[in-house]
Amino acid sequence: MRRLTTSLGIVALLVVPAAASVAAVSAVAASVAAASAVAAAPVAAATTTSPPAVGTGAAHDVTYDSATLTGSIAPHGSATSYYFQYGPTKAYGGQTPLAQVAALPVGQRVVAVSAPVSGLLPVTAYHYRLVAVNAAGAKAGADRAFATAKVPLSLAILASPNPTIFGGAATIQGTLSGTGNGSVAVLLQANPFPYTQGFATVGNPELTTATGGFSFPFLGITQATQFRVVTPDTKPIVISPVAIEGVAVQVQAHVGRTRRRHHARIYGTVTPAIDGMEVGIMRVLGGGRQQLVAGTILLHHNASSSRFGRVIRVRRRGLYRVFVKVTNGAQTSNYSQPLFIR
Repeated sequence: MRRLTTSLGIVALLVVPAAASVAAVSAVAASVAAASAVAAAPVAAATTTSPPAVGTGAAHDVTYDSATLTGSIAPHGSATSYYFQYGPTKAYGGQTPLAQVAALPVGQRVVAVSAPVSGLLPVTAYHYRLVAVNAAGAKAGADRAFATAKVPLSLAILASPNPTIFGGAATIQGTLSGTGNGSVAVLLQANPFPYTQGFATVGNPELTTATGGFSFPFLGITQATQFRVVTPDTKPIVISPVAIEGVAVQVQAHVGRTRRRHHARIYGTVTPAIDGMEVGIMRVLGGGRQQLVAGTILLHHNASSSRFGRVIRVRRRGLYRVFVKVTNGAQTSNYSQPLFIR
């Protein structure tokens, strides 16, 4: 009997007849060593790393300038990094930031991954694929594609000058933005104070310019008015935000003589007739400042205007203005032209 220790620490007792040859003993020892090697083989296989398995998924939440790319990765038990390649052709050209997938047991789990992309062009086809990398190498998923959407149409408008003078004109201009914004029919709608009548179409439709611009003149405005612009032929119909055009009263002022020395009479009319509103006679000082000299109220003049008049003391020559404070909501306050009193 002989004692034999293998490379794995296995002790074997060999019972050999006394007459056995050295060759026989050697053959038995070789058999034990081979069995030891077979036992060791699974340990080596367990430490082998393979490249990740990759699947490129669908694109979600696609808009005119962004999308979310998805995919799946089987890391095969190794820490894995991934990114998406994307671009207008299969050459791609764009890449999302590198991200990490935690190591998972071999064959036990597939990890869903995603990444947002932005800054895309509207109405454009994009190719993309998922790429995963671990210590054993890199794998790319299949190429897939999606198309970005149109830029939704939207309207922006501006009324000017604002306010306009009573009975004057205003221009409502704006821009239709989005894909296909040229040569689109637009309508102007108005809703006058007190804004209970509702919007009604004013005039005829216009076609937007190649860049989406448009402009509507509106004449003879006598009270504050809400304006909006709509696109009657688009689906869906686009409606602009509301722009309110203010209307300032007309104040005509004059200087008249009096029999009293160092005094002057300030008088005039206000259109429309807004009897009872407050009137202030202001002396214009330097630096944009004003000083209230005297006050009065508007009296009835005729169906279309009110009148005012007041004698003031003139301590020194200079510029004066009449301010009419309006609180009826239909019109806004306004100043007269400057008056020079010697």
